[in-house]
Amino acid sequence: MTQTVRSRLKASVALAAIFAQLAVTAGPASAFCGFYVAKADAKLFNKSSKVVIARNGDETSITMASDYEGKPDEFALVVPVPTFIEKSQISVVDTKTIDHLDAYTAPRLVQYFDENPCERISSAAALAFDAAPRVAAVPAPAPAAYPGVKVEARYDVAEYDISILSAEQSDGLIKWLTDNGYRIPPGAEPVIGSYIKQKMHFFVAKVNVKRMNELGRAYLRPLQVRYRTNKFMLPLRLGTVNANGPQDLIVYALTRRGRVEASNYRTVKAPSDIDVPLFVADDFPNIYKAAFNRAVARENMHGVFVEYAWDMGWCDPCAAQPMSNRELAELGAQWGPSGNNTIVIRSPMASPADAFVTRLHVRYDSKSFPEDLNFIETGDRENFQARFILHHPYVGARCPAAKSYRASLPGRFKKEAENLAEVTGWPQKDIEARMAASGEPISGAK
Repeated sequence: MTQTVRSRLKASVALAAIFAQLAVTAGPASAFCGFYVAKADAKLFNKSSKVVIARNGDETSITMASDYEGKPDEFALVVPVPTFIEKSQISVVDTKTIDHLDAYTAPRLVQYFDENPCERISSAAALAFDAAPRVAAVPAPAPAAYPGVKVEARYDVAEYDISILSAEQSDGLIKWLTDNGYRIPPGAEPVIGSYIKQKMHFFVAKVNVKRMNELGRAYLRPLQVRYRTNKFMLPLRLGTVNANGPQDLIVYALTRRGRVEASNYRTVKAPSDIDVPLFVADDFPNIYKAAFNRAVARENMHGVFVEYAWDMGWCDPCAAQPMSNRELAELGAQWGPSGNNTIVIRSPMASPADAFVTRLHVRYDSKSFPEDLNFIETGDRENFQARFILHHPYVGARCPAAKSYRASLPGRFKKEAENLAEVTGWPQKDIEARMAASGEPISGAK
């Protein structure tokens, strides 16, 4: 195995984790339908992290994945957690499962085809877990000279060495982290101190390169931790301390009742149901990126954007095949009592009844998001998707109605140009030039 690997583990910046790389608006279409054309997934955004949160009552499962590049022995992760974590509450997840959920919920481009104006027949169509090895915990060694710091437990979990820490003093915890190969950036101490005041524990993960080689792993897998807590939240602030510029975070919340929104930041819907020119089909990912950038700017980078909210039992149109029960269970959607005070992996074939997914997209830094993300599960099960729409003109009709239909097209094309200019901020004249080149001239439009 090469010394440098590309990890797709999503855990650092977005989840308040510290990577120790240096140490150890036209009217909407009539329905959610149309032919699916393209999607804009999380890979579009640099410095992005993906986190899956499955929440049922106080049962919480968090799966963390991030694009990490570097030597595996330099990867490290620190995450504040609300309670002590047992070995049975930690596992790894197949990266492909998170990628599938990302594709399934991604903003999408759909297309309709105009009806024959001579026949008025619509041709629009609708489209319609391997847990980590359960090994015994390694007894924690006698505490060293780190004031107020206690190593509660150590676990071997797949390719990771896990430590669970509690602390009473931030300087003691920082000394422990530093002595164990973590370079703590300036400004971290007050943030760590705030988590200590909340009586939070610290989940610390490092790669065991020898075990990684023995397992034949070429990539680091996403880590999942499960626990009970009354707090429905995601810690962000540690990730902003060592971040080089704004970060993108995509949260996929799996719940039973309905849509999830932020309770301490403004939650807004991403641009959607926008009729756009046909050339968008050739450049949709970049166009959606421009639209999201403009939406973020309009919210002064203080918004939490809903990009998808839907019952997991169906999709319309589907940007990817629906998730299987096994995949949803792997991500923590395992509704039902656990029988004790911990969250454990139940049968991956168990049906996650009434699973509802909310995709939230956040661009943040320490100034725009000074607090951790707090969430609330609403009872709203109304479907929403970030959706851009193409309308293909009918070609070849010959009748009096067709003449009137063709005469109306330049005006429609002009409106599509206005829509795209408004949502992206691009000059309308440039958009109109591209439209003319692709067969949508607006000359003669009123």
